[in-house]
Amino acid sequence: MNVAEQVGTALARLGVAHAFGVVGSGNFVVTNALRAAGVPFTAARHEGGAATMADAYARTSGRPAVVTTHQGCGLTNALTGIAEAAKSRTPLLVLTGDTPGAAVTSNFRIDQDAAVTAVGAVAERVHTPASAMADTVRAFRQATHDRRTVVLGLPLDVQAADAVGSLPDVPEPPLPVRPHPDAVAALAALVERARRPVFVAGRGARAAGPELAELAETAGALLATSAVANGLFAGNPFALGIAGGFATPLAAELIAGADLVVGWGAALNRWTTGHGRLLGPDATVVQVDLDPAALGVHRPVDLGVLGDVALTARDLAALLGPRTGYRTGEVRERIAARGRWRDVPFTDASTGDRIDPRALNVRLDELLPADRVVAVDSGNFMGYPSAYLGVPDQFGFCFTQAFQSIGLGLATAIGAALASPGRLPVAALGDGGALMSVAELDTVVRLGLPMVIVVHNDDAYGAEVHHFTGQDHGAVRFPDTDLAAIGAGFGAASLTVRTLADLDGVTAWLNGPRDRPLVVDAKVTDDGGAWWLADAFR
Repeated sequence: MNVAEQVGTALARLGVAHAFGVVGSGNFVVTNALRAAGVPFTAARHEGGAATMADAYARTSGRPAVVTTHQGCGLTNALTGIAEAAKSRTPLLVLTGDTPGAAVTSNFRIDQDAAVTAVGAVAERVHTPASAMADTVRAFRQATHDRRTVVLGLPLDVQAADAVGSLPDVPEPPLPVRPHPDAVAALAALVERARRPVFVAGRGARAAGPELAELAETAGALLATSAVANGLFAGNPFALGIAGGFATPLAAELIAGADLVVGWGAALNRWTTGHGRLLGPDATVVQVDLDPAALGVHRPVDLGVLGDVALTARDLAALLGPRTGYRTGEVRERIAARGRWRDVPFTDASTGDRIDPRALNVRLDELLPADRVVAVDSGNFMGYPSAYLGVPDQFGFCFTQAFQSIGLGLATAIGAALASPGRLPVAALGDGGALMSVAELDTVVRLGLPMVIVVHNDDAYGAEVHHFTGQDHGAVRFPDTDLAAIGAGFGAASLTVRTLADLDGVTAWLNGPRDRPLVVDAKVTDDGGAWWLADAFR
């Protein structure tokens, strides 16, 4: 066994659930070692797609994933996906070849450590055959225990050397951090005084839904989520859905009326707080997080509690008696009547040639099975599927927006689909992002994923059109592209949608064998700038 084989075999033993990549000479052996050890491998068509697939897989499954890349250009191709994962604190391990120290004239040579550090990932390296197992375990522990995106460099000369030593034991997971009793007592005092508390759950609370729901019932608190935790409280009669720019008018009103807002594993950044406008001027703001560096970063907080969300919620519940708080019968009835965007009346702006994106997504929500996983790309359109397509739980929504790059949605949907067998994967894209990532349509077809790929096609980079109102849009508008024909060319079923009646084709596909994906080229109306985008640009 050489070092490359040893590293791949060790990672399989440590518990890697799935690997993604584009294989070149620098990662060929380690990738095959992963496969030989039983780790499923998905070959992408671009390293950027592979990194995003792995990111989405790890988020959706809660299990560690790996990306493998060739040295130099393979790694740089993956950097946007790596940056997204790093900004999202996704526990992800990237295995990348690297040039030997003496190969100073190699075409592939770059300062890989500097490149990955620049985008927020952790740079690690297999230094020698003797240190290979210790280096690998250290990188794996950082990724999984510290929730970091770690890039483990594998120099070619070290890869080819004979392995030294035995495979590592699986490390014990760290114990969750219990909050200090004084901090919990201080939070309990604030909850006891509050008349209208609201809990906002974020990425760090996605594993603590039951604890937070039970606590909120005792505390009389309404529940909301950041976008990345959408679905966490699905079906709860006092849940407001997504806070921030995607919030319904009712959610925005009720959150702004809160006298206590507690962010549970949520950054409370400008997107979640609507640039601060969703927090009333007299509201007390609390943040609960595992990372001390996260407390108060985006806005001042009145109390910061360092601790695991689930443990903090349990400890707090033990100090509280039952309260009505914000959970009145009137509020419950208002949420039931206007709690979702589809319950908010709108004037359908569809024409005979273009479909209103609101009407499109309302109808898709009716047609598509409820047991779904929705992945959303970035762009002007993105609020519509996020707001109008319901999801069954927090694992039914995957939102790669930390880097705000377009073109990640299709690969996100692939990773989420592989992590959610049995659920219908839905990729919601814009035409710009769809064309940017179109190579991965081959991956969807090759894998036989029964995916519905909905392209909101306005023949433009819509965000720029609406941002730069009244200026020359020649650089951001394009002739109509027949994306249905492109989908058919890749071997997908395809459908052009201009009216609601055209969506009957979705029903026909759903009633069929679903042995290939469906590309829906939805020619959407110009909305003049989505409501959430107008808020973001304000």
